[in-house]
Amino acid sequence: MIFVGEGALLRRAVTHAATHGHPVDLVCSADPLDATAADAPHLAAADINAHAGTLARACTDGIVWSLNNRQIFREPLLRIDGLRILNIHNGLLPRHRGLPSVAVLFALLHGDTEYGATVHEVEAGIDTGPVVAERRFPVGPEDRYHQVMLRGIRACHALFEQILPAVAAGTAHPARAAAAEPSAYYGLRALDRLGAYRDHPAYARATDLGPFAAHAHELTRALLRLSSPASAPGGPPAPGALRRPADAGAATRLVCGADGTG
Repeated sequence: MIFVGEGALLRRAVTHAATHGHPVDLVCSADPLDATAADAPHLAAADINAHAGTLARACTDGIVWSLNNRQIFREPLLRIDGLRILNIHNGLLPRHRGLPSVAVLFALLHGDTEYGATVHEVEAGIDTGPVVAERRFPVGPEDRYHQVMLRGIRACHALFEQILPAVAAGTAHPARAAAAEPSAYYGLRALDRLGAYRDHPAYARATDLGPFAAHAHELTRALLRLSSPASAPGGPPAPGALRRPADAGAATRLVCGADGTG
């Protein structure tokens, strides 16, 4: 199997697969250390699609994992016969498609009472492929951004460990089509709507990034712009962008340079 992505989530998945006897044929990431635990070849690819032939030749079991991966798989990679690409997504699909760093924020602003992680097959659309499995957890009325994001990352890792044996055995099949439920997409353009929520009752906890302020760069910049005097004279600053909660150390170790998983 091949792994594509970055950060601690990718590295933990590679380590778990290798230690449980699964073949790790190639690790595609920015950091060669991600492949060390599996003693596997490493490929640093700015565009994974430019290496479709390499992935096809390297993969011995036809399985490609995408974890904490912001690259979009395109043709001809998606057309390779015998290759199954599975993405571990931080969020429930199709409700929380797009960037987890943005989806968590709007999940809190919209009053979602559940969040979680999803594994789905990758197709041409973004986070639109058939859902194979998911892992849900409740979101309470006082939960803050950094808490939900951290639980989402933990759910991603737990879901990978849960589904790995069935995927390797070829018995993990789509549970439902992603289009069966209401869909919403949260990309960087969604941040343009953030100013309309400054007076929302959940704004303070939805923007309490904690340690993720150092990793969700686009979101941090958007909150800083909103908190500037020029954007909101006399208004309160965005409260979460610079706050560092008690569980910051655990979150930073899990994130390790990334804001979630795609």
